[in-house]
Amino acid sequence: MPALNLPQALGAPAYDYLIVGAGFAGSVLAERLASQLGRRVLLLDRREHIGGNAYDHLDAAGVRVHRYGPHIFHTNAPRIVEYLSRFTAWRPYEHRVLAQVDGQLLPIPINLTTLNRLYGLAMDPAQAEVFLAARAEPVDPIRSAEDVVVSQVGRELYEKFFRGYTRKQWGLDPAELDRSVTARVPTRTSDDDRYFTDSFQMMPLHGYTRMFERMLDQPGIDLLLGTDFRRVRHALRYRQLVYCGPIDEYFEHCYGRLPYRSLRFEHQTLEQPWYQPVAVVNYPAAEVPWTRITEYKHLTGQRHACTSITREFPCAEGEPYYPVPRPENAELYRRYKALAERTANVTFLGRLGTYKYYNMDQVVGQALALFQRIARQAGVPVSGFDEPG
Repeated sequence: MPALNLPQALGAPAYDYLIVGAGFAGSVLAERLASQLGRRVLLLDRREHIGGNAYDHLDAAGVRVHRYGPHIFHTNAPRIVEYLSRFTAWRPYEHRVLAQVDGQLLPIPINLTTLNRLYGLAMDPAQAEVFLAARAEPVDPIRSAEDVVVSQVGRELYEKFFRGYTRKQWGLDPAELDRSVTARVPTRTSDDDRYFTDSFQMMPLHGYTRMFERMLDQPGIDLLLGTDFRRVRHALRYRQLVYCGPIDEYFEHCYGRLPYRSLRFEHQTLEQPWYQPVAVVNYPAAEVPWTRITEYKHLTGQRHACTSITREFPCAEGEPYYPVPRPENAELYRRYKALAERTANVTFLGRLGTYKYYNMDQVVGQALALFQRIARQAGVPVSGFDEPG
């Protein structure tokens, strides 16, 4: 995994593939192309590090933190676990989130415990189901993020847990957002307080960055970091391009800019062993400017006398993190996608390249599926975790 400077990359022989973006999508594809097909790959990123938004590191106090907010690995796909396990051991971890509501820290997604503590009740699951059904407001058809929640739990719980958080996160009222925004968050009448229910829930034992380092430690992969593709796109020599950056940026925003939400992170190290009872606490109240606080030692299992936390402040400008799910944005993306399909020797991959929010395992699956297509076109059989599933 040699790290090149720009003159070295410009002077190198033509690469089989230039991959822009060294996060999950680009790194997985680079590893497969180099290790399985013997292709020569240049992996480029505008940041000074590999791993994309999953990058983690030791802060000044020696606490391992996620620079771009918490990344929790979960999946129902054994083949994704099998693939990533080539590059990391795992630490079991089940994610739990609390929300600060009415002066209490309550489980989110809403569950039996949430309801009983919030209302001072002692319901069983059957009673909780009746309780929610009585408060749910039928909505037909369900179009918006607001419709999803109100139809499940009613307006009071929607206001307490969802509306303020969603408005801060997206800069829009839930009534203006696609239903997919809140459809991902279930409501339970059991006391299951896990945020995810996937079959596999764990964290890389030695961190994401170490996993990426091992993934990219392959003959045939060169790295060019701290380099903006726009500066060098006409100077580098390569046969095929895989672009994991924003698709509208590649085409110089010819149809206009695709809207994204960004994040500002406020990191803080505290001279105390713990700050909060779980890794993530949400703050739905509109008067609190941040959406959540993350304490990383819950995620990593690290033992340290200090702890480090991060407050997240959503914003409109900055690095693109989340495509904004609205019909007009989907229509604009379709125009870029049509243009991409007419562009020879370029493939778009990942969250930004396909303007869709994916979990980490889904990005890995997307990269493996692209490799499968490339391998079959080259007449090379694929098997195991390279098969779609």
